[in-house]
Amino acid sequence: MLLSGGKMISFHGAHGNEYIRNYLKTILQMAESEKIKIGKPKKEAGGLASVKVATKHIVREVGLVEGVKSLLKLNQFDGYDCPGCAWPDPDEHRGVAEFCENGAKAIAEEATAKLCDADFFSKHSVQAMRLWSDYQIGKSGRIAEPMLLKEGAEYYEPISWPDAFQVIAEQLNDLDHPDEAVFYTSGRTSNEAAFLYQLFVRMYGTNNLPDCSNMCHESSGVALTETLGIGKGSVTLDDFYKTELIIILGQNPGTNHPRMLTALQQAKKNGAKVISINPLPEAGLIGFRHPQQPFDLLGKATSIADLWLPVRINEDVALLKAILKLLVEKESKHPASVFDHDFIGQSTEGYLEFLRDLESYKIESLIEASGVEASLIQQAATMIAARNKIIICWAMGLTQHKNAVDNIREIVNLLLLKGSIGKHGAGTCPVRGHSNVQGDRTMGIYERPKPEFLDSLQQVFGFEPPRKPGYDTVETIQAMADGKVKVFFSMGGNFLSATPDTNFTAKALQRCALTVQVSTKLNRSHLITGRTAVILPCLGRTEQDVQVGGVQFVSVENSTGVVHKSQGGKKPASNKLFSEPKIVAELAKATLKNTDKNWWDLLVSDYDHIRNYIEKTIPGFEQFNDRVRKDGGFYLPNGARSGEFKTNSLKAKFTINQIARHNLKEHEYLMMTIRSHDQYNTTIYGLDDRYRGIFNGRRVILMNEGDMHLAKLQNGDRVNLTSNYDGVVRYAMDFCVVGYPIPKKNVATYFPEANALIPYNHVAHGSQTPISKSVVITIQKSDHTFNPV
Repeated sequence: MLLSGGKMISFHGAHGNEYIRNYLKTILQMAESEKIKIGKPKKEAGGLASVKVATKHIVREVGLVEGVKSLLKLNQFDGYDCPGCAWPDPDEHRGVAEFCENGAKAIAEEATAKLCDADFFSKHSVQAMRLWSDYQIGKSGRIAEPMLLKEGAEYYEPISWPDAFQVIAEQLNDLDHPDEAVFYTSGRTSNEAAFLYQLFVRMYGTNNLPDCSNMCHESSGVALTETLGIGKGSVTLDDFYKTELIIILGQNPGTNHPRMLTALQQAKKNGAKVISINPLPEAGLIGFRHPQQPFDLLGKATSIADLWLPVRINEDVALLKAILKLLVEKESKHPASVFDHDFIGQSTEGYLEFLRDLESYKIESLIEASGVEASLIQQAATMIAARNKIIICWAMGLTQHKNAVDNIREIVNLLLLKGSIGKHGAGTCPVRGHSNVQGDRTMGIYERPKPEFLDSLQQVFGFEPPRKPGYDTVETIQAMADGKVKVFFSMGGNFLSATPDTNFTAKALQRCALTVQVSTKLNRSHLITGRTAVILPCLGRTEQDVQVGGVQFVSVENSTGVVHKSQGGKKPASNKLFSEPKIVAELAKATLKNTDKNWWDLLVSDYDHIRNYIEKTIPGFEQFNDRVRKDGGFYLPNGARSGEFKTNSLKAKFTINQIARHNLKEHEYLMMTIRSHDQYNTTIYGLDDRYRGIFNGRRVILMNEGDMHLAKLQNGDRVNLTSNYDGVVRYAMDFCVVGYPIPKKNVATYFPEANALIPYNHVAHGSQTPISKSVVITIQKSDHTFNPV
């Protein structure tokens, strides 16, 4: 691909690919149409503005009456779980309105009256829809019936459910080996669907079960399993109301987990302090007005963060080590006043080795690397030293770097020193994104299952599960590109837009013989396909699920390990939708030879049958059907929560961790991808990021104003972005420069617009998570003369 001026840009052999040429043309068209407005960032979240925006989305997509009905069932004991984030609900008492602005947007998206039916697909070719923006694609509506894209065809056409399953089954059974198929999972999938799905896949003969966790909190799971014996957080929602200090790293609750702000607000009222560690100032961590509390809308907003440490991108370990050295210094001056030596001696190992390693670092170098003023770091150390009940929260700002596992392990080191694990008001809190991503992993959606889980499957179901590890998400992309994977099946999600290296991943998907998407709404993964493609439309969370045995409910697991039911009541968008468990059962009947078809029918006739098998297979689900029917559900066992560390030594582990080393050249910047306030994961609700003061566009790059001056750039200038890894140059065009309070040499762009710059094969050590939050790029001023060849 040729840039103006003659520079060659490589897209991994994608030169001449029709999709990429047309997609780049689309970007130019979008850049011309986007009249981005830049205002001042907000200093508080929530309030009347949240009510106004939520109402606007609901009325536009659903209508006021139906919208209000849907919202009043959201996150209620007798309602359905929000299809957005996995923030926990109150165990007992819930308000009339247990939702946030982005939850309302998610419901508006799912419950929309617009339909993508046979008539829609007959009017719009795949080629034409590829030129639409992600926002336009997502706003097309709910997919109303199964659709087939035949090899060489330009239009999707309707296909019956039996015929759709037959097309898929024939492709699966024609493969030379089951490992030539991959079965991806999105975090929205229910426990019942996920368990049935992994059971079918393993009966088919493969562990190729990658999921969206591979791209987000895999690093958390690896680090926490190694150090504490469980790959989940240890806190409950109630712990937030009993804690003394909450530290939030690499997370923006105001946009990504807005209901967390109510917990932080209550914690502040109870006397807790909050430290925010993040490269960007975020409105929700500055101030918050509870939009559902009338008195909160008057007067002054609740101040959330008592201290903000503007750390450089991916220098969290350096910052934490500086804090740790200050804590060691305070402990040496006043022995037994800072560290919990009883806990350290009885429940941990590696303490002395950890201290020796920490001594090897000079605090001046650590402070310099972090980019945070020494006085602010000293304040943080003083706050931590004086408190024993500490919760540390984090999200993808920590998990998507090469040293991501080290980031989380260093958090654990701090908590272990303070004895802040295994007691009320303290512990780890990796804040999950999708509403059941944690539950899917509990159900066995994992490419590297534990032998104990496979043994249990063998004992309960009487077959020999495959033992060979499967492909994770990154390995799946490579295997498709190499022609080793011929069938790609996705249970929910938008794989192309969620994954790194957009152009390479697109080319990899196009090498497949068949791609299948189980979906509620149209997305870009329906338009970049294998030679043949099938769309299987499923029920949404809001919709009533009726099977042979009557009205059904499903269950999900939130970020704190609570399993609870979710039951939609809305009339389905179409009478041609299947539930996800029903889709799995029908696929199994069509694909598995010598299977008992009546048994699969029985399983989905009443989901209690599925839950009975979950109970038999997975520890912690005793009396599943009884307990899940109780208001609020039940907690799964959590050793770290109770102070029992199920590591190989039965002790929590101090670890030795490395600081990041990027060594940026003069013209290079470190880029992180972020979400706007008008999106959730790959779903784009709108084009405004009002908390950051950015309106009517998404192709922006947030830059330090000092860096802008040196690069001779101004607000509103158009630039092209380039990354270069292993000699492969990747390019993202026409971004609008926005001056922003971000550390020097650091920049931020929205996901998924900048995913094309992220190399798929550069990942976190130990977890294989792509480095989406620390990509080295260069910036060139654009003259809009980029001409795809």
